[in-house]
Amino acid sequence: MAPDPPFDMQRLLQQAQQMQQGLMAAQEELAAARVAGTSGGGLVTATVNGKGELLALKIDPKALGPEADADDAETLADLVLAAVRDATGNASALASSTMGPLTQGLGGLGGGLGGIGGNLPGLGL
Repeated sequence: MAPDPPFDMQRLLQQAQQMQQGLMAAQEELAAARVAGTSGGGLVTATVNGKGELLALKIDPKALGPEADADDAETLADLVLAAVRDATGNASALASSTMGPLTQGLGGLGGGLGGIGGNLPGLGL
């Protein structure tokens, strides 16, 4: 039986750096992706990025009734978009405040486990 090869820290660090670069590229690709979804036979269209963040919302005035016009639909879409963004920000702040204390003792990771409640330093997560 052959002995195990010596541990190569440099190789391990190179592999970690390659993985970091791959993760960063994937995150950029997801952030740039645009995905649309519709409901009501096309009366409402939502556009999100690959990270699930709501970017745009379009409501056809027909969805609001016969008296509604394009301005009414656009105003409603803007209000819903703002509310969803506010809720998402609040959820992120809650996750950060909840997870932060739990991850402080993880060797300086300071509140980050793959984007749950924070970022991993140097990994861009």
